[in-house]
Amino acid sequence: MARTLVTGSAGRLGRSVVTALAAAGHEVIGIDRSPGTPSAAAATLPADLTDLGEAFEVMTRFRPHSVVHLAAIAVPFSTTDALTFQVNTQLAFNVCESAVRTGVAHVVVASSPTVIGYGTPGWGPSYLPIDERHPLAPWNAYSLSKQVAEQVVASYARTSRTRLAAFRPCYVVAPEEWAGAATQQGHTVADRLDRPELAGVSLFNYLDARDAADFVLALLDRLPVLPNGEIFFAGAPDALTREPIAEALPRVLPSARGLADGLTGPVFSCEKAARLLGWRASRSWRTELNP
Repeated sequence: MARTLVTGSAGRLGRSVVTALAAAGHEVIGIDRSPGTPSAAAATLPADLTDLGEAFEVMTRFRPHSVVHLAAIAVPFSTTDALTFQVNTQLAFNVCESAVRTGVAHVVVASSPTVIGYGTPGWGPSYLPIDERHPLAPWNAYSLSKQVAEQVVASYARTSRTRLAAFRPCYVVAPEEWAGAATQQGHTVADRLDRPELAGVSLFNYLDARDAADFVLALLDRLPVLPNGEIFFAGAPDALTREPIAEALPRVLPSARGLADGLTGPVFSCEKAARLLGWRASRSWRTELNP
């Protein structure tokens, strides 16, 4: 049984990842400063991984085979920019440093589609749909911290035997949020569909947390044969909008006019994940939203 350590295990994404890993036969260790880690975890610990000493203590105590790093300040502008940048970058460095130095075989780090730069005044995509080759243009502390996390992964991938990868999960929707629970912004999924300006801020991207968990399983399985340090988008098979995305996107992002013509799927492409991992999201708002 592979032992897998999940940081941020009590979060909206972490809960589903813990559950899926345990169901797949992993011995899951949950690390989170907040209570509420799923009972599927074999053990839990409220460690502060912004402290490098605590990060090393966690790795040496549990000796995991794999680490899935999800812990972060997950909502832009929810704290000061200085704190967001400090916490997220320190977490990424400490987890990778302690994992690599203690001989962890696999490390997966969560990044974000925000590294692309959407939300910047005047920003526009270079092409659509957006894939992993698209230029990066982070514009706030959160998106910049995620780009740094990706560079941390790339640095260790160049210099260590540990197999690492980063992924950019789209706007995560936890299972209970389909039934009306508040999302991380405080409104509901139905609100995001009824008021396009809410989902339009993030280019109508989203991802069911259970599909994200399936992505993590597929990535861990394929890590040994992938080039070290790969980056993947992970998103739903459609856009979070009731109208055609080719019409909705230019309305909230005028710079997409012309580029969005003929676009029928999501703004962010997951073709790379399908090709290299055999993964595609199976859930959409059309199948999951509780009417």
